[in-house]
Amino acid sequence: MTMQVKDVMGLVAIAVHPETTFAELVATMHRFNVGAVAVIDAENRPIGVVSEDDLLLKEIDAPAGGGLFESHRRRQEHDRAIGTTAGQLMNRPALTVTRDTPLREAARLMHTRRIKQLPVIDAASGKIAGTVHQADLLKVFGRPAADILADMTEAVAGLGLNPEKLTITVDDCVVRVGGRLARRSQIAALVEAGRRVEGVAEVEADIAYDRDDLLRSPSISF
Repeated sequence: MTMQVKDVMGLVAIAVHPETTFAELVATMHRFNVGAVAVIDAENRPIGVVSEDDLLLKEIDAPAGGGLFESHRRRQEHDRAIGTTAGQLMNRPALTVTRDTPLREAARLMHTRRIKQLPVIDAASGKIAGTVHQADLLKVFGRPAADILADMTEAVAGLGLNPEKLTITVDDCVVRVGGRLARRSQIAALVEAGRRVEGVAEVEADIAYDRDDLLRSPSISF
């Protein structure tokens, strides 16, 4: 089972319009206790995002100097820092996900771009449909152990292994697997498959094997 954004997202779309003032942005973030808000156009499509970091540019006096890229970045920050509306302060384009985006993909996007929330859009219209936060993504670790066990059993079978010849337990998001396999390489494949199961924090394998197919044969020189 691959969990998607729609399984955990908030249905309240936290968004403002380009003409929203600086003070209104601060008030909105405080009211909804969020670190960023989407900026939407007249058709409710996200066109950018304003974060607390963007607002804090007002307080930063960046020193001059640096390379060409650094100077360009600072000019962009300066232009946004002197803005007074959401349209002037926002980062664009808006990074978005859809309801059907896998949670792992949403989590990867948040991590790589260092953001804490993402606007969720309708795939057909492009209009904002909600918001997904980092805390929402952590809900996956609240899955019932029985559901995780069922998915883990299916993952084992998908590797061509017989789950009935292994002992599989789930406790506090940790999967423990015991038993015996034909080849040593099958252990790593099983662990990797288990880590891909939604709601699994770690896989611990206490498995014996009949043949070490990872052991290199010594080379013979003549």
